[in-house]
Amino acid sequence: MEIFDVVVIGGGPSGSVASAYLHNQGKKVLVLEKEIFPRFVIGESLLPNCMGHLDEAGLLEVVKEAGFQVKNGAIFYDGDKRCCYDFSDQFTKGWEWTWQVKRANFDKILIDEAQRKGVDVRFNCEVVEVEFGKDKQVVNYKNSNGESIAVGAKFVIDASGYGRVLPRLLDLNEASDLKARGAIFVHLQDSKRTNTEGNNIFIHPFNDNTAWLWAIPFSDGTTSVGIVGENSFIEDLGRNNASEFTNILSSFKGLNGRFENVEQLFEPRSILGYSIGIKKMFGEGYVLCGNSTEFLDPVFSSGVTLATASGLLAAKLTNKQLDNVQVDWKTDYEDVMNEGIEVFRSYVNAWYNGDLQTIFFADDIRNDFKQQICSVLAGYVWDKSNPFIKKHNTILQTLAKVIKAKG
Repeated sequence: MEIFDVVVIGGGPSGSVASAYLHNQGKKVLVLEKEIFPRFVIGESLLPNCMGHLDEAGLLEVVKEAGFQVKNGAIFYDGDKRCCYDFSDQFTKGWEWTWQVKRANFDKILIDEAQRKGVDVRFNCEVVEVEFGKDKQVVNYKNSNGESIAVGAKFVIDASGYGRVLPRLLDLNEASDLKARGAIFVHLQDSKRTNTEGNNIFIHPFNDNTAWLWAIPFSDGTTSVGIVGENSFIEDLGRNNASEFTNILSSFKGLNGRFENVEQLFEPRSILGYSIGIKKMFGEGYVLCGNSTEFLDPVFSSGVTLATASGLLAAKLTNKQLDNVQVDWKTDYEDVMNEGIEVFRSYVNAWYNGDLQTIFFADDIRNDFKQQICSVLAGYVWDKSNPFIKKHNTILQTLAKVIKAKG
Protein backbone atom coordinates (compact mmCIF):
# COMPACT_ATOMS: atom_id res chain seq x y z
CA MET A 1 0.00 0.00 0.00
CA GLU A 2 1.28 3.46 -0.93
CA ILE A 3 1.51 5.77 2.06
CA PHE A 4 1.15 9.54 1.92
CA ASP A 5 1.24 12.28 4.49
CA VAL A 6 -2.03 13.68 3.16
CA VAL A 7 -4.68 12.54 0.71
CA VAL A 8 -6.74 15.40 -0.71
CA ILE A 9 -10.11 14.44 -2.17
CA GLY A 10 -10.90 16.81 -5.04
CA GLY A 11 -8.80 18.94 -7.36
CA GLY A 12 -10.80 22.18 -7.49
CA PRO A 13 -9.52 25.48 -6.07
CA SER A 14 -9.71 24.31 -2.46
CA GLY A 15 -7.87 21.06 -3.19
CA SER A 16 -5.29 22.80 -5.38
CA VAL A 17 -4.49 25.40 -2.72
CA ALA A 18 -4.32 22.79 0.06
CA SER A 19 -2.16 20.33 -1.87
CA ALA A 20 0.20 22.99 -3.26
CA TYR A 21 0.75 24.54 0.17
CA LEU A 22 1.44 21.18 1.83
CA HIS A 23 3.81 20.16 -0.95
CA ASN A 24 5.68 23.43 -0.47
CA GLN A 25 6.11 22.43 3.19
CA GLY A 26 7.75 19.17 2.18
CA LYS A 27 4.76 16.90 2.72
CA LYS A 28 3.95 13.94 0.46
CA VAL A 29 0.50 14.65 -0.99
CA LEU A 30 -1.89 12.71 -3.21
CA VAL A 31 -4.88 14.38 -4.89
CA LEU A 32 -7.73 12.11 -6.02
CA GLU A 33 -10.08 13.82 -8.48
CA LYS A 34 -13.23 12.12 -9.76
CA GLU A 35 -13.46 14.14 -13.00
CA ILE A 36 -11.10 14.71 -15.90
CA PHE A 37 -10.01 18.34 -16.26
CA PRO A 38 -10.97 20.66 -17.82
CA ARG A 39 -14.56 20.29 -16.71
CA PHE A 40 -17.36 22.85 -16.47
CA VAL A 41 -18.37 24.24 -13.09
CA ILE A 42 -20.21 27.39 -12.07
CA GLY A 43 -18.89 30.06 -9.67
CA GLU A 44 -16.95 32.29 -12.04
CA SER A 45 -16.54 35.63 -10.27
CA LEU A 46 -13.72 35.73 -7.71
CA LEU A 47 -13.23 38.07 -4.74
CA PRO A 48 -10.01 39.97 -3.95
CA ASN A 49 -9.40 38.08 -0.70
CA CYS A 50 -8.72 34.84 -2.59
CA MET A 51 -5.71 36.46 -4.29
CA GLY A 52 -3.74 36.26 -1.05
CA HIS A 53 -4.67 32.60 -0.65
CA LEU A 54 -3.42 31.78 -4.15
CA ASP A 55 -0.24 33.71 -3.44
CA GLU A 56 0.52 31.83 -0.22
CA ALA A 57 0.02 28.53 -2.04
CA GLY A 58 2.40 29.59 -4.81
CA LEU A 59 -0.36 29.58 -7.44
CA LEU A 60 -0.90 33.28 -8.11
CA GLU A 61 1.72 33.94 -10.78
CA VAL A 62 0.55 31.18 -13.11
CA VAL A 63 -3.00 32.57 -12.96
CA LYS A 64 -1.72 36.06 -13.73
CA GLU A 65 -0.19 34.71 -16.94
CA ALA A 66 -3.52 33.27 -18.12
CA GLY A 67 -5.07 36.58 -19.23
CA PHE A 68 -8.34 36.31 -17.30
CA GLN A 69 -10.75 39.24 -17.16
CA VAL A 70 -9.77 41.71 -14.43
CA LYS A 71 -12.61 42.43 -11.99
CA ASN A 72 -12.52 45.77 -10.19
CA GLY A 73 -15.82 45.62 -8.38
CA ALA A 74 -19.54 44.91 -8.41
CA ILE A 75 -22.41 46.95 -9.83
CA PHE A 76 -25.96 46.55 -8.57
CA TYR A 77 -29.01 47.81 -10.45
CA ASP A 78 -32.58 48.52 -9.44
CA GLY A 79 -34.57 49.90 -12.33
CA ASP A 80 -32.82 53.12 -13.31
CA LYS A 81 -30.78 53.21 -10.09
CA ARG A 82 -27.17 52.09 -10.14
CA CYS A 83 -24.85 51.33 -7.21
CA CYS A 84 -21.14 50.61 -7.77
CA TYR A 85 -18.72 49.14 -5.26
CA ASP A 86 -15.13 49.56 -6.40
CA PHE A 87 -12.68 47.30 -4.59
CA SER A 88 -10.07 50.08 -4.57
CA ASP A 89 -12.31 52.03 -2.17
CA GLN A 90 -12.68 49.65 0.76
CA PHE A 91 -12.06 49.67 4.50
CA THR A 92 -9.74 46.67 4.78
CA LYS A 93 -6.25 46.99 3.39
CA GLY A 94 -5.92 44.13 0.96
CA TRP A 95 -6.18 43.25 -2.71
CA GLU A 96 -8.12 45.81 -4.72
CA TRP A 97 -8.92 43.66 -7.75
CA THR A 98 -9.37 40.07 -8.80
CA TRP A 99 -10.54 38.08 -11.86
CA GLN A 100 -13.64 36.75 -13.56
CA VAL A 101 -12.82 33.30 -14.90
CA LYS A 102 -14.19 30.39 -16.83
CA ARG A 103 -13.80 27.79 -14.14
CA ALA A 104 -12.91 25.00 -16.54
CA ASN A 105 -9.76 26.94 -17.44
CA PHE A 106 -9.08 28.41 -14.01
CA ASP A 107 -9.36 25.12 -12.11
CA LYS A 108 -7.17 23.30 -14.63
CA ILE A 109 -4.46 25.95 -14.40
CA LEU A 110 -4.39 25.61 -10.60
CA ILE A 111 -4.24 21.83 -10.45
CA ASP A 112 -1.79 21.64 -13.34
CA GLU A 113 0.54 24.00 -11.48
CA ALA A 114 0.24 21.94 -8.30
CA GLN A 115 1.08 18.86 -10.36
CA ARG A 116 4.00 20.63 -12.05
CA LYS A 117 5.38 21.49 -8.62
CA GLY A 118 5.38 17.79 -7.75
CA VAL A 119 1.98 16.99 -6.24
CA ASP A 120 0.77 13.49 -7.20
CA VAL A 121 -2.58 14.15 -8.93
CA ARG A 122 -4.74 11.28 -10.20
CA PHE A 123 -7.78 12.10 -12.31
CA ASN A 124 -10.82 9.93 -12.99
CA CYS A 125 -10.41 8.40 -9.54
CA GLU A 126 -13.50 8.10 -7.34
CA VAL A 127 -13.16 7.73 -3.57
CA VAL A 128 -15.65 5.11 -2.40
CA GLU A 129 -14.68 4.51 1.23
CA VAL A 130 -12.37 5.85 3.91
CA GLU A 131 -11.36 3.86 6.98
CA PHE A 132 -10.32 6.18 9.80
CA GLY A 133 -7.88 5.43 12.58
CA LYS A 134 -5.83 7.30 15.13
CA ASP A 135 -2.56 7.17 13.20
CA LYS A 136 -3.50 6.05 9.69
CA GLN A 137 -6.41 6.56 7.31
CA VAL A 138 -7.06 4.12 4.47
CA VAL A 139 -8.61 5.69 1.38
CA ASN A 140 -10.23 3.28 -1.05
CA TYR A 141 -10.84 4.51 -4.59
CA LYS A 142 -11.57 3.25 -8.09
CA ASN A 143 -9.22 4.35 -10.83
CA SER A 144 -9.96 5.06 -14.49
CA ASN A 145 -9.88 1.32 -15.26
CA GLY A 146 -12.41 0.51 -12.56
CA GLU A 147 -9.76 -1.11 -10.37
CA SER A 148 -10.12 -0.84 -6.60
CA ILE A 149 -7.04 0.67 -4.95
CA ALA A 150 -6.27 1.48 -1.32
CA VAL A 151 -3.76 4.08 -0.17
CA GLY A 152 -2.75 5.10 3.32
CA ALA A 153 -2.46 8.61 4.73
CA LYS A 154 -1.79 10.27 8.04
CA PHE A 155 -4.56 12.75 7.28
CA VAL A 156 -7.37 13.33 4.76
CA ILE A 157 -8.59 16.69 3.45
CA ASP A 158 -11.99 16.56 1.74
CA ALA A 159 -12.10 19.25 -0.94
CA SER A 160 -14.62 17.38 -3.08
CA GLY A 161 -16.94 20.37 -3.56
CA TYR A 162 -20.49 19.57 -4.60
CA GLY A 163 -19.53 15.87 -4.53
CA ARG A 164 -19.28 16.12 -0.71
CA VAL A 165 -17.57 12.75 -0.40
CA LEU A 166 -16.97 12.54 3.35
CA PRO A 167 -20.26 14.28 4.28
CA ARG A 168 -22.04 11.53 2.31
CA LEU A 169 -19.92 8.67 3.67
CA LEU A 170 -20.07 9.90 7.28
CA ASP A 171 -23.63 11.26 7.29
CA LEU A 172 -22.51 14.84 7.94
CA ASN A 173 -24.89 16.65 5.57
CA GLU A 174 -27.41 18.99 7.14
CA ALA A 175 -30.26 20.98 5.64
CA SER A 176 -29.58 24.67 5.11
CA ASP A 177 -31.62 27.27 6.96
CA LEU A 178 -31.84 29.32 3.76
CA LYS A 179 -34.87 29.11 1.48
CA ALA A 180 -34.50 26.57 -1.32
CA ARG A 181 -33.33 28.41 -4.43
CA GLY A 182 -31.86 27.46 -7.76
CA ALA A 183 -30.06 28.97 -10.72
CA ILE A 184 -30.29 28.74 -14.50
CA PHE A 185 -27.36 29.99 -16.55
CA VAL A 186 -25.65 30.05 -19.93
CA HIS A 187 -22.56 31.47 -21.66
CA LEU A 188 -23.28 33.95 -24.46
CA GLN A 189 -21.38 35.82 -27.12
CA ASP A 190 -21.22 39.41 -25.86
CA SER A 191 -20.50 41.46 -28.97
CA LYS A 192 -22.63 44.39 -27.70
CA ARG A 193 -20.57 44.85 -24.54
CA THR A 194 -19.33 48.41 -24.01
CA ASN A 195 -15.91 49.33 -22.68
CA THR A 196 -17.40 50.08 -19.27
CA GLU A 197 -19.06 46.67 -18.89
CA GLY A 198 -16.01 44.39 -18.70
CA ASN A 199 -14.42 45.01 -15.31
CA ASN A 200 -17.35 44.34 -12.97
CA ILE A 201 -19.95 41.75 -12.17
CA PHE A 202 -23.47 43.09 -12.83
CA ILE A 203 -26.33 42.10 -10.51
CA HIS A 204 -29.95 43.06 -11.28
CA PRO A 205 -32.66 42.16 -8.73
CA PHE A 206 -36.22 41.74 -10.01
CA ASN A 207 -39.55 40.11 -9.12
CA ASP A 208 -39.71 42.12 -5.86
CA ASN A 209 -36.22 40.97 -4.87
CA THR A 210 -37.15 37.29 -5.03
CA ALA A 211 -34.92 36.79 -8.09
CA TRP A 212 -31.82 38.39 -9.55
CA LEU A 213 -29.77 38.23 -12.71
CA TRP A 214 -25.98 38.12 -13.01
CA ALA A 215 -23.74 39.06 -15.91
CA ILE A 216 -20.06 38.07 -15.59
CA PRO A 217 -17.93 39.21 -18.55
CA PHE A 218 -14.91 37.13 -19.64
CA SER A 219 -11.77 38.25 -21.44
CA ASP A 220 -12.60 36.25 -24.60
CA GLY A 221 -15.68 38.35 -25.44
CA THR A 222 -18.19 35.95 -23.92
CA THR A 223 -20.25 36.44 -20.78
CA SER A 224 -21.82 34.18 -18.18
CA VAL A 225 -25.44 35.14 -17.58
CA GLY A 226 -27.73 33.51 -15.05
CA ILE A 227 -30.86 33.96 -12.99
CA VAL A 228 -31.25 32.94 -9.36
CA GLY A 229 -34.64 32.52 -7.75
CA GLU A 230 -36.84 30.19 -5.76
CA ASN A 231 -36.81 26.61 -7.00
CA SER A 232 -40.28 26.70 -8.58
CA PHE A 233 -39.42 29.86 -10.54
CA ILE A 234 -36.17 28.37 -11.86
CA GLU A 235 -37.94 25.11 -12.76
CA ASP A 236 -40.46 27.08 -14.81
CA LEU A 237 -37.67 28.94 -16.61
CA GLY A 238 -35.91 25.68 -17.40
CA ARG A 239 -38.87 24.11 -19.21
CA ASN A 240 -39.37 24.24 -22.99
CA ASN A 241 -35.63 24.32 -23.68
CA ALA A 242 -35.36 27.36 -21.41
CA SER A 243 -37.13 29.58 -23.96
CA GLU A 244 -38.61 31.76 -21.20
CA PHE A 245 -35.11 32.20 -19.72
CA THR A 246 -33.81 33.30 -23.12
CA ASN A 247 -36.73 35.71 -23.49
CA ILE A 248 -35.92 37.33 -20.15
CA LEU A 249 -32.28 37.80 -21.15
CA SER A 250 -33.31 39.34 -24.48
CA SER A 251 -35.82 41.78 -23.04
CA PHE A 252 -34.51 42.44 -19.53
CA LYS A 253 -34.86 46.19 -18.99
CA GLY A 254 -31.57 46.68 -17.18
CA LEU A 255 -29.56 45.09 -20.00
CA ASN A 256 -30.91 47.34 -22.77
CA GLY A 257 -30.98 44.58 -25.39
CA ARG A 258 -27.38 43.55 -24.76
CA PHE A 259 -28.24 39.84 -25.07
CA GLU A 260 -30.89 40.06 -27.77
CA ASN A 261 -30.27 37.70 -30.73
CA VAL A 262 -26.86 36.54 -29.49
CA GLU A 263 -25.31 33.08 -29.75
CA GLN A 264 -25.57 30.72 -26.79
CA LEU A 265 -22.43 28.62 -26.33
CA PHE A 266 -24.39 25.78 -24.72
CA GLU A 267 -27.95 24.96 -23.75
CA PRO A 268 -28.99 26.69 -20.49
CA ARG A 269 -28.24 24.58 -17.42
CA SER A 270 -29.97 24.52 -14.04
CA ILE A 271 -29.02 23.79 -10.44
CA LEU A 272 -31.80 23.47 -7.88
CA GLY A 273 -31.64 23.54 -4.08
CA TYR A 274 -27.92 24.36 -3.97
CA SER A 275 -27.76 25.58 -0.34
CA ILE A 276 -26.57 22.92 2.11
CA GLY A 277 -25.15 22.78 5.62
CA ILE A 278 -22.84 20.54 7.62
CA LYS A 279 -22.95 18.96 11.09
CA LYS A 280 -19.24 19.35 11.71
CA MET A 281 -16.16 20.23 9.67
CA PHE A 282 -13.60 17.85 11.12
CA GLY A 283 -13.10 14.53 12.86
CA GLU A 284 -10.41 12.01 13.69
CA GLY A 285 -8.03 11.98 10.74
CA TYR A 286 -9.92 14.39 8.46
CA VAL A 287 -11.08 17.93 7.78
CA LEU A 288 -13.58 19.33 5.29
CA CYS A 289 -13.02 22.45 3.20
CA GLY A 290 -14.61 24.33 0.29
CA ASN A 291 -18.14 23.34 -0.65
CA SER A 292 -17.73 20.15 1.36
CA THR A 293 -18.47 22.34 4.38
CA GLU A 294 -21.35 24.69 3.63
CA PHE A 295 -22.65 26.47 0.55
CA LEU A 296 -24.89 29.49 1.03
CA ASP A 297 -25.83 31.38 -2.13
CA PRO A 298 -24.04 32.74 -5.20
CA VAL A 299 -25.22 36.35 -4.83
CA PHE A 300 -21.92 37.69 -3.42
CA SER A 301 -19.61 35.24 -5.22
CA SER A 302 -18.30 33.90 -1.93
CA GLY A 303 -17.85 30.27 -3.06
CA VAL A 304 -14.28 30.29 -4.43
CA THR A 305 -13.02 32.63 -1.70
CA LEU A 306 -14.40 30.41 1.06
CA ALA A 307 -12.92 27.44 -0.80
CA THR A 308 -9.42 28.90 -1.04
CA ALA A 309 -9.58 30.30 2.51
CA SER A 310 -10.61 26.95 3.98
CA GLY A 311 -8.18 25.01 1.80
CA LEU A 312 -5.28 27.17 2.92
CA LEU A 313 -6.23 27.15 6.61
CA ALA A 314 -6.86 23.39 6.56
CA ALA A 315 -3.45 22.86 4.96
CA LYS A 316 -1.66 25.06 7.49
CA LEU A 317 -3.22 23.26 10.44
CA THR A 318 -2.66 19.84 8.87
CA ASN A 319 0.99 20.73 8.38
CA LYS A 320 1.28 21.70 12.05
CA GLN A 321 -0.36 18.47 13.17
CA LEU A 322 1.95 16.40 10.99
CA ASP A 323 4.85 18.26 12.61
CA ASN A 324 3.54 17.15 16.03
CA VAL A 325 2.16 20.57 16.99
CA GLN A 326 -1.11 20.41 18.92
CA VAL A 327 -4.06 21.66 16.84
CA ASP A 328 -7.46 22.63 18.22
CA TRP A 329 -9.56 21.98 15.11
CA LYS A 330 -12.72 23.37 16.72
CA THR A 331 -11.23 26.73 17.71
CA ASP A 332 -8.58 27.16 15.05
CA TYR A 333 -10.55 25.87 12.07
CA GLU A 334 -14.29 25.29 12.43
CA ASP A 335 -14.96 28.40 14.52
CA VAL A 336 -12.81 30.54 12.23
CA MET A 337 -14.50 29.31 9.06
CA ASN A 338 -17.95 29.69 10.60
CA GLU A 339 -17.17 33.32 11.47
CA GLY A 340 -16.71 34.12 7.78
CA ILE A 341 -19.64 31.99 6.69
CA GLU A 342 -21.96 33.68 9.19
CA VAL A 343 -21.00 37.14 7.93
CA PHE A 344 -21.90 36.11 4.40
CA ARG A 345 -25.11 34.52 5.71
CA SER A 346 -26.19 37.83 7.23
CA TYR A 347 -25.60 39.60 3.92
CA VAL A 348 -27.41 36.90 1.93
CA ASN A 349 -30.42 37.18 4.24
CA ALA A 350 -30.32 40.98 4.02
CA TRP A 351 -30.24 40.74 0.23
CA TYR A 352 -33.37 38.63 0.02
CA ASN A 353 -35.32 40.53 2.70
CA GLY A 354 -34.58 43.82 0.93
CA ASP A 355 -32.43 45.50 3.59
CA LEU A 356 -29.34 45.54 1.38
CA GLN A 357 -31.22 46.99 -1.57
CA THR A 358 -32.48 49.75 0.75
CA ILE A 359 -28.86 50.48 1.68
CA PHE A 360 -27.39 50.07 -1.81
CA PHE A 361 -29.88 52.38 -3.50
CA ALA A 362 -30.25 55.00 -0.77
CA ASP A 363 -30.00 58.56 -2.07
CA ASP A 364 -27.35 59.39 0.49
CA ILE A 365 -25.13 56.96 2.43
CA ARG A 366 -22.00 57.76 4.39
CA ASN A 367 -18.82 56.95 2.49
CA ASP A 368 -17.24 55.12 5.45
CA PHE A 369 -20.29 52.83 5.60
CA LYS A 370 -19.92 52.10 1.90
CA GLN A 371 -16.20 51.36 2.31
CA GLN A 372 -16.89 48.93 5.14
CA ILE A 373 -19.58 47.14 3.13
CA CYS A 374 -17.21 47.04 0.15
CA SER A 375 -14.69 45.07 2.22
CA VAL A 376 -17.36 42.42 2.83
CA LEU A 377 -18.07 42.27 -0.91
CA ALA A 378 -14.29 41.88 -1.44
CA GLY A 379 -14.31 38.82 0.82
CA TYR A 380 -12.49 40.24 3.85
CA VAL A 381 -15.09 38.81 6.21
CA TRP A 382 -12.68 38.01 9.05
CA ASP A 383 -11.66 41.65 9.66
CA LYS A 384 -13.34 42.33 13.01
CA SER A 385 -12.11 45.93 13.04
CA ASN A 386 -14.82 46.48 10.41
CA PRO A 387 -18.13 47.37 12.15
CA PHE A 388 -20.09 45.86 9.24
CA ILE A 389 -18.43 42.54 10.08
CA LYS A 390 -18.23 42.75 13.86
CA LYS A 391 -21.95 43.67 14.09
CA HIS A 392 -23.13 41.80 11.00
CA ASN A 393 -26.11 40.27 12.82
CA THR A 394 -27.78 43.63 13.46
CA ILE A 395 -26.10 46.49 11.61
CA LEU A 396 -27.72 45.98 8.20
CA GLN A 397 -31.23 45.82 9.60
CA THR A 398 -30.59 48.89 11.77
CA LEU A 399 -29.15 50.96 8.93
CA ALA A 400 -31.99 49.98 6.58
CA LYS A 401 -34.54 51.10 9.21
CA VAL A 402 -32.81 54.47 9.58
CA ILE A 403 -32.78 54.99 5.80
CA LYS A 404 -36.48 54.08 5.52
CA ALA A 405 -37.36 56.41 8.39
CA LYS A 406 -35.69 59.30 6.58
CA GLY A 407 -38.00 58.81 3.76
